[in-house]
Amino acid sequence: MAIDFHDKKNRFTYTNRFADESWMNTIQSLIPIEKIHHAVDVGCGGGIYSKALLEMGVDFVTGVDFSKESLQGAKENCKQIPNISFSYGSALHTGLQGEQFNLVLERALIHHLTDLQACFREALRLLKENGYLIIQDRTPEDCMLQGNETHIRGYFFELFPRLQEIETQRRHSSKSVINNLKRVGFKEIKEYTLWETRKVYDKKKQLLKELSERTGRSILHELNNKELQLLQRYIDTSIKSDNNIVEQDRWTIWTAVKK
Repeated sequence: MAIDFHDKKNRFTYTNRFADESWMNTIQSLIPIEKIHHAVDVGCGGGIYSKALLEMGVDFVTGVDFSKESLQGAKENCKQIPNISFSYGSALHTGLQGEQFNLVLERALIHHLTDLQACFREALRLLKENGYLIIQDRTPEDCMLQGNETHIRGYFFELFPRLQEIETQRRHSSKSVINNLKRVGFKEIKEYTLWETRKVYDKKKQLLKELSERTGRSILHELNNKELQLLQRYIDTSIKSDNNIVEQDRWTIWTAVKK
């Protein structure tokens, strides 16, 4: 069964880690971060990447999410941080005033959507002239890579091939993303590949515990408890090291500009 983002028990499922320095360095290499005064993080979840944008030098960040429970988690996660606010809204209808932002970030969002044009049209509306859109998601090709001691997600699909079908069906091809960006009027569209460090685990048991709780991994909500236990044992056997496990995920990033 798919994750219920509106369930109170999932309030903190996307708050328990930090954006890796490699992600921040990549974003800074793609856009002139010094020109970003106000950014909006659409589909902000627990506010992990909203915080990262501030750490990179953005003056103010507004996080938007369609889950009131996620927003509660984000507010708690960021309660000590100034220059950040959170607003209830969807990727198609954020409820925010138009032409107010230098950057729209949509990370791990579009695979939850079917109407890409409506999503991108809303992003275009939010941006000031010469503002940037950054989309980060997995393509079907990103999802089919084999598992190893760093690409742990690949083990999910090796053990349960039906998960790969679910995963690839909900992912958009790069061609579709680019074509829809063009159709709504974005310019200077570029595509990049990123191996992002998701998390570093001091001990393997920390990884296994996180898997048992399905933390930050919506695809694992497609498994029942017995299957999840089987996956834990499979990964425990597959990963030989007990210490300093660096988990990485392969992503595709698209940048576009409002002209």
